[in-house]
Amino acid sequence: MSVRHVRAVVGMADAPTGAKRPDTTVRAAVAAVAEGAADAVVSAGASGATVTAAVLGLGRWTGVRRPALVATLPAEAGPVVLLDVGASVEARPGTLARNAALGAAYAATVHHIKRPRVGLLSIGTEPGKGDRARRAADPFIAAQVLPSEARYVGLVEGYEASLGERADVIVTDGFTGNVLLKGIEGTYNRCRPDRIEAPPRAAALVGVGGVVIVCHGAATGADVASGIALAAHLHRRSAATEIATLLGVSHG
Repeated sequence: MSVRHVRAVVGMADAPTGAKRPDTTVRAAVAAVAEGAADAVVSAGASGATVTAAVLGLGRWTGVRRPALVATLPAEAGPVVLLDVGASVEARPGTLARNAALGAAYAATVHHIKRPRVGLLSIGTEPGKGDRARRAADPFIAAQVLPSEARYVGLVEGYEASLGERADVIVTDGFTGNVLLKGIEGTYNRCRPDRIEAPPRAAALVGVGGVVIVCHGAATGADVASGIALAAHLHRRSAATEIATLLGVSHG
């Protein structure tokens, strides 16, 4: 175990571009992974800064312009993979389609789900529902070949995140996904009946050349420990390599 001394941090209220400075804590952590001195980054700091540092220090996979933060929700019918939950607010059809492929590969690799069912989050399940980005992405995703024999089930609504009956993977942009995840957290914190499993407090950044875990900004010690456990699990099973292989891309 070693300690790296740095001069600066990127605060929660700072712009993500602050992570471009090499003398920040998050850049030092990413550099340790890039150099092989560490196996993973686990951060409870600003999500945007962590994503920026990871992209700069570890690089992006070929064909992945916007890496995505992936959270696994404890649904009644089994785990539901939700992405993006905060890496990028961009809601372009191409980004949503790439998220569908990333999510399908993650579900198959990490959760061993055969032929993952992929849905696109919208305000209704009928064709044509949603904003311009969702209406354009719907046929785009339907036309692409998804990894792991995943199948696209069409548009899904927010309640499916807690049921998992129609979709194993729910695709959206980072803004909407983060709002949905925080809403689920708030409901759990208010109700907390014994039969409801706690929502995740850590998400994996998929699409960069290393294991990067982003914990909730209000993470407790137990939450950070959960993030470390997730990082160890992804590293031990070489999840990044497996996911990239399923997608047919170079992972750095």
